[in-house]
Amino acid sequence: MPFEQLLIEGLAMGACYGLFGLAVIIIYKTSEVVNFAAGTMAMFSVYIAFHFITFYGFPFWVAFIASLIFAGLLGVFVEFFFLRPAKNPTLLGLIVITIGVQLLLAGLAGWKWGADQQAFSIPFSYQVTYKLLPGFVVSQWAVAVFIIAFIVVTILALFFKFTKIGTAMRATQQNKYAAKIMGIKTDRITAFSWAFSSVIGVTAAMLITARTILDPEFMMEPFLRAFAAAVLGGLMSIPGVLIGGGIVGLIENFFGYLSPAWKPITAFVIIVLVLCIRPSGLFAKHYVKKV
Repeated sequence: MPFEQLLIEGLAMGACYGLFGLAVIIIYKTSEVVNFAAGTMAMFSVYIAFHFITFYGFPFWVAFIASLIFAGLLGVFVEFFFLRPAKNPTLLGLIVITIGVQLLLAGLAGWKWGADQQAFSIPFSYQVTYKLLPGFVVSQWAVAVFIIAFIVVTILALFFKFTKIGTAMRATQQNKYAAKIMGIKTDRITAFSWAFSSVIGVTAAMLITARTILDPEFMMEPFLRAFAAAVLGGLMSIPGVLIGGGIVGLIENFFGYLSPAWKPITAFVIIVLVLCIRPSGLFAKHYVKKV
């Protein structure tokens, strides 16, 4: 495979990791909880689209919108019924709850749709390619990933800057107690953050399905790589996680080409190295949180 194609495909996969990393850090910035159920929640929402297409014959885009709505409702449900009732929870306790949700959803998906691998195709094919320059080929999937990632990031930036809910989310992220004093309903903002995160997560998961096979475990490795991107870029830095996603995608693609045995462990190596050398991430700002 030419160097240029490895570069483009690595950046495209990195954009998917960056998008999914955004889903992780939106919740982390609001509640300082790493949602280890994020991958399984996205998987379950993708299965909703699969169910609508396979069993009811819906067009892809209708099924996709249905999965977005379901993902948002699922995020609110998990926050309201699993996280919020916890009395005086510790950080470890909240993480354990998200792991429990992950196991529950994985079990439900296996019970409903089975553990067998399923074919699930999106309108953007990895096999269809465009020749931009002599010897320079880019897949239709990669083009779609870059466009969708740009749209999502732009909407996210405008949302946080120009909407009241976005401003309330930023205030809650900076200081939850001060936001409460100012009249912001932080519980509602937290629930909305979970919904927002789930919608972004299922969008990234849909793009990832073009490079894999659908089964109840298909988002486990992408989640770990997205988490590696978030740790690398900084769990409190949105631009950082996008850059981290690109770096992880490139490293994974080039190492996977040189030696496929290295590809599955790339994310773990990156997480360990970053935590040892710079625990806050490469692009995170050091700050002291005031109470």
